[in-house]
Amino acid sequence: MEIYLIRHTTPNIEKGICYGQSDLDLKPNYIEEFETVLNQIPKKENLKVISSPLKRCSLLAKYFSDNVSFDNRLKELNFGDWELKPWNDIPAKDINPWMTDFVNVAVPNGESYVDLAARVHAFFEEISLLKSNENLIIVSHAGPIRAILAKLLKLTLKDSFNIKINYGDVFHLKRDNESLKLITNINF
Repeated sequence: MEIYLIRHTTPNIEKGICYGQSDLDLKPNYIEEFETVLNQIPKKENLKVISSPLKRCSLLAKYFSDNVSFDNRLKELNFGDWELKPWNDIPAKDINPWMTDFVNVAVPNGESYVDLAARVHAFFEEISLLKSNENLIIVSHAGPIRAILAKLLKLTLKDSFNIKINYGDVFHLKRDNESLKLITNINF
């Protein structure tokens, strides 16, 4: 089994806006970005595509296949009250505790990175237990991908934020006997 973890392409939102589970459109040139991602993945038989249901992921997932499974556990961090607010407009009394410990502190009416990691790890545990010859494409967001890579690389969740994940990045995993190994070189 081979797994390709893919971050969605560039969302159509101005810089400096907090977004996580907001359902954003993609930049107008998204098809060009899709082609760049597609060229990084070898043609495979028995390919299954699983995606976050958010539009910025689902559009890319549907580019790979007409038959996509959607899983809410692959969504980005829920930024609760901060969704679609400029970062600079979030009061210091609210943002400072989270900035000091973003791993454990939940966003007001949202979730913490520990919460995100728990749901993503539950999803990934199910995927890891599959014994089929299906190869998987998983389209998600930077947060869930970091949580998966942290577990594979035995990094703390805090240290996983040192992993650079750009829009459209692809991370290749391969089952070796009973364990999954990361094939892609990681940039820290």
